[in-house]
Amino acid sequence: MASKQKRFRRPLGKRRYRKLFVLAVEGTKTEPDYFGLFNSQKAVIHIKCLKGKESSSSPPQVLAQMKKHLKEESLKDSDEAWLVVDKDQWTNPQLAELYNWSQSRNNYGFALSNPNFEYWLLLHFEDGNAISSTYDCSNRLKGHLPGYNKIIDSCKFTYDVIKRAIDRAKIHDNPPCTDWPRNTGTTVYKLVEKMLQV
Repeated sequence: MASKQKRFRRPLGKRRYRKLFVLAVEGTKTEPDYFGLFNSQKAVIHIKCLKGKESSSSPPQVLAQMKKHLKEESLKDSDEAWLVVDKDQWTNPQLAELYNWSQSRNNYGFALSNPNFEYWLLLHFEDGNAISSTYDCSNRLKGHLPGYNKIIDSCKFTYDVIKRAIDRAKIHDNPPCTDWPRNTGTTVYKLVEKMLQV
């Protein structure tokens, strides 16, 4: 017996505009999975994640990917474009190029996690103190997300948990850095806070 399928029908009338956040990220799994949590049919925002490449993804490649996308698809004034990278081994001049690009328009942004994006994820579950390497960060994160292997378990990232991560990141970013965290920290909270405010 064939099951009856309901057809999705868009309600008639005016469609509400969804603010677009275009994100160019280094990762191919973790960052797209995480930011994908903010997408839904009911959301008033839409996240478009430009994934990095499996083989290699550096800050200049992330910036080039964003520039290429913006040539093909322009932003509305109310939309935002953000570069999201890890500190890793990247040099200050490489990161400065991304930061300078982010300062060229009001709706551009730059978010960096030091040592890596997993530090931002860790802040969802704890204060993230005494982290000095990517190894420390991954080890501690696995304590909260057993079996973590770059894939996000959406059930663990509730609104309250995300709000706590923002609060913890702000505590580490005090006074707020003007460009990116030179020591352990993250400015991803600035992007996520903007998404939640819409």
